[in-house]
Amino acid sequence: MIRQVLWITLFMLCPLAASSALVGGAGPADPDGMARYVVLVVGSHGTSCTGTAIARNLVLTAAHCVLPGSEYRWVEFDRDHRATLKKLAEVVPHPRFDLHALLSHRATADIAVLKPAEDLSDDIMAVALAPSDRMIGVGDRFTVVGYGVSVRGDGRSGGTIRAAVLTTTGQPGPLQIRLVDPSTADTRAGLGACSGDSGAPVFVSDAGQVGMIGLVSWSTGPGGTEGCGGLTGVTPLGRYRDWILETAKKLGATPAPG
Repeated sequence: MIRQVLWITLFMLCPLAASSALVGGAGPADPDGMARYVVLVVGSHGTSCTGTAIARNLVLTAAHCVLPGSEYRWVEFDRDHRATLKKLAEVVPHPRFDLHALLSHRATADIAVLKPAEDLSDDIMAVALAPSDRMIGVGDRFTVVGYGVSVRGDGRSGGTIRAAVLTTTGQPGPLQIRLVDPSTADTRAGLGACSGDSGAPVFVSDAGQVGMIGLVSWSTGPGGTEGCGGLTGVTPLGRYRDWILETAKKLGATPAPG
């Protein structure tokens, strides 16, 4: 019981460190129901990240969210938003993840597969991975859904699912995608990922079908400054799809079909 209270205290009181929320006025509204795929992942050192259910017993998040040296749990909320911490049976980061590359905003395999010790609650649904050959162009629209803070540096503003529609900028490719608020275009603070949104899913909707095409790895302030509300760096999943499926099979999980 003491350990459980400690975890909850860390989650509720500590700043959400070591993770890249949707700032800039992103609302809790979720008109497409994408929030049902999303879970909250917390660490024993007070960290908080977002994960995505891709099977009844499998969660995908960023590798930098589950670094060695901490214990990790996923959080189950009841209808009154009361939190219960649930154990993870397995945490499998991609073997080629390079933290130093990530800190320099360079492309790396920032992906980890988590297996809960028990199946996810019935309120959480599994989403399919988008096809690995799905083309991405400048100006394409994607929806990011995360549990992160709405005010940078204020850990108490996190813990609520928020969604934002962002568009691709720069030169999107199979190694990295950069998203931006189309209304500000990185010239001033706008919508974007921040603390607690690391690992957050990037969803694409084609012909009414929702798929996960990437996950949030980092963020910047406007014009490349430190902070949030500028660029949102995304690790595309297409390049790592085979590894995800092979890892799922080893863990005895079957991802949602595309």
